[in-house]
Amino acid sequence: MPDQQDSSSNKPTWNIPTLDEIEKPIRRAGGNTILVNPTQQKNPILKHVHNVPWEPSEAIKMDYVVGQTTGVIYLSLRYHRLYPTYIYDRLNSVKGLYVKRILLVYVDVDSFHDALREINRIAILSDFTLMLAWSPEEAGRYLETYKAFENKAPDLIREKVDDEYFAKMTDCLTQIRSLNKTDVLTLLSTFGSLKQVAEAKADALAMCPGFGEQKVRRLQQTWKQPFLANKKQKKQ
Repeated sequence: MPDQQDSSSNKPTWNIPTLDEIEKPIRRAGGNTILVNPTQQKNPILKHVHNVPWEPSEAIKMDYVVGQTTGVIYLSLRYHRLYPTYIYDRLNSVKGLYVKRILLVYVDVDSFHDALREINRIAILSDFTLMLAWSPEEAGRYLETYKAFENKAPDLIREKVDDEYFAKMTDCLTQIRSLNKTDVLTLLSTFGSLKQVAEAKADALAMCPGFGEQKVRRLQQTWKQPFLANKKQKKQ
């Protein structure tokens, strides 16, 4: 009886790795770098990624890899209007990859409500988290933020702020035009105190979700203005 494995055979034995085996070392190699699919290299949102380095990678199937377990698919609503079946095929092609899957949608059309309802349904069915960006700058900041907070502990990201202190800071900072209660909570959770918020650089402030160039500029201009004490004097 011949052996089950013919040692005299000259046929090579190919050890084909699985997709997961291919992508895991790639994700580890990314380190502090955002990995970018070559099809996305000319995307204008990358011009607004300043605080985190990025590099192209032909081996990833997602559009962007912003963490060892987090991948991002990007969609422009204008593109979606021209090619409505694209996103179905795109999400299907990366089904099951990564623990956290983000669908980053750039809202670049005026009439968007119907399209977003449909895309939201697609995202839920495909187990993707839907993130909306209203400018290329905002989309770029989302990529930066995901990468910057990759190794942050949940208790740090969701830092609890003392209620009384938060109430005072809310009353103070919401005097600045366009800043709201959510913005104040974001600032205090990120920087820890009013002093550190005041000393924060523009790039660090821009990393905060919801903080565009105009809002950052208004906040920083506040510290350059004279502070006037508002003392109520009782009439005699």
